[in-house]
Amino acid sequence: MIKNIFSTIVLLILSVLFLLIIMEYYPKNELSPLANHYVESSLKDLNTPNIVTSVVVTYRGLDTLGEVTVLFLATAGVGFLLKKKVILTERKRKASEILKTASMFLSPLIILLGVYIFIHGHLTPGGGFQGGVLIASAFLLMILADVDLKINHFILQFVESFSGAFYVVIGLLGLILAGGFLDPRFLLLGKFGQIFSTGAIPIIYSLIGLKVGSELTGILEYMRGGDE
Repeated sequence: MIKNIFSTIVLLILSVLFLLIIMEYYPKNELSPLANHYVESSLKDLNTPNIVTSVVVTYRGLDTLGEVTVLFLATAGVGFLLKKKVILTERKRKASEILKTASMFLSPLIILLGVYIFIHGHLTPGGGFQGGVLIASAFLLMILADVDLKINHFILQFVESFSGAFYVVIGLLGLILAGGFLDPRFLLLGKFGQIFSTGAIPIIYSLIGLKVGSELTGILEYMRGGDE
């Protein structure tokens, strides 16, 4: 009875909050001064067609660094809580040959798509986080298809540490050689619309993709109970 009353009160509070948000909403016919600055500067200063990339990687690069740090802390927390190997008493059921074969065929394609997404993040929708999640989903598919699959934790930790450290190095190079932290203009901006353009943005997005992919894969492996 108390549980039902509490749930009803929570639902009423949420309903009121959402109602207030809806009542305060009004469509905007033009961009705000800040958004307009982002639109103009991303084309003029950064030479990138993807405005979202400009905002995420450069204008609010410190926020992105914070998000990556939060993901790292989550991975470390999961690893600490699940560091003891889980001993399964039940016999593992092996997957069928069809599932294993399909996994071996699809996983490299998914990883390739993830790499494509974060390499082209400055040109098309997508970026480091999206590509990294796709890479982790490929490893999840392999884990589900093969219960005996062993993922090397040393390689995961090396990729995660290297990409995180080099991400900070790129940020410091932007601070020293350009206009600020994670400013990509210390490298040549290149030709508009080309893959080798927008300065260091493709490198930054690639590092974010590798870091996110390795961290999420590490979480999956910890949750599975692997420790090798």
